[in-house]
Amino acid sequence: MIPSSYPDKAEIARLSAAMLLEIGAIAFNAREPFTHASGKKAPTYVDCRKLISFPRIRSTLMDFLSVTIMREAGFEAFDNIAGGETAGIPFAALVAERLALPMTYVRKKPKGYGRNARIEGVMTEGQRVLLVEDLTTDGGSKLSFVDAIRETGATCSATAVIFYYGIFDGVEQTLADHGVQLLHLCTWWDVLAEAKARGAYDAETLAAVEAYLHDPAGWQPSA
Repeated sequence: MIPSSYPDKAEIARLSAAMLLEIGAIAFNAREPFTHASGKKAPTYVDCRKLISFPRIRSTLMDFLSVTIMREAGFEAFDNIAGGETAGIPFAALVAERLALPMTYVRKKPKGYGRNARIEGVMTEGQRVLLVEDLTTDGGSKLSFVDAIRETGATCSATAVIFYYGIFDGVEQTLADHGVQLLHLCTWWDVLAEAKARGAYDAETLAAVEAYLHDPAGWQPSA
């Protein structure tokens, strides 16, 4: 059972950011920026997959995510927890265990043989499904997973993630237009605030990260 005495949303965000920093899931580097999947450069990088190797932090964050789901979506809002391939699968399993619900997962594309399925596990028509992922940037991959879930005759009105970038315009509205509520624990703004409070990086790096967060499309590495 999930206790009802967990911290409020702001403190959950702060603690989640602190835990990501503590295990090195967050990296800031303005001098040698990271190349993201889009091909764009950024002084920030997050790797939520690291969480599975830290049992105490993993357990706490999954408690936080479970209580966030119940507080913001409802205590009896879902019948099935679906993880997005691949990073969402372990977190979906952990949330499903806490909420005592069946777990499934959604492939990025049909596997090309056998049943050629995108849904693994048992998902039935009319089930209310929560999509769980590690993070969301612009929400694009979530829509593909949601559509695959809905093709089974199930519904999917929410997605829950550990980390939401929170720096790109229109993401929550795009998801809302698709009938999907976004639930999350923390954003880059929470991480930046905690990094400043901890003195985790030098002032120049933090200033570059803040500049990027304010204008991710226009940010350029210093010459």
